Amino acid sequence: MTNKNIEIIVFGRVQGVGFRYSTKKVADKMNLNGFVQNLRDGSVLIHVNGETSIVDEFVSKIKDSPTSYGRVDNIKITNINEIHDKGFIIK
Repeated sequence: MTNKNIEIIVFGRVQGVGFRYSTKKVADKMNLNGFVQNLRDGSVLIHVNGETSIVDEFVSKIKDSPTSYGRVDNIKITNINEIHDKGFIIK
């Protein structure tokens, strides 16, 4: 079982639409660790870690926007070394 730690920056209509709350619900259901927070430029930052296949599935769900009010135009994924092990939080 290999783990994956990534940073995702999500661009689109992702603030003021329940995106962070919906992202947390998805991550909690999948038992992933990390956080989600709004950035000043209107994008959303997500750090997530867990089993590789589950993280990949999480990314697919985020690409489709976890909230029907949101719209994801683009995402940028970077591998990171930072490990979160206290559940998934909204910052």
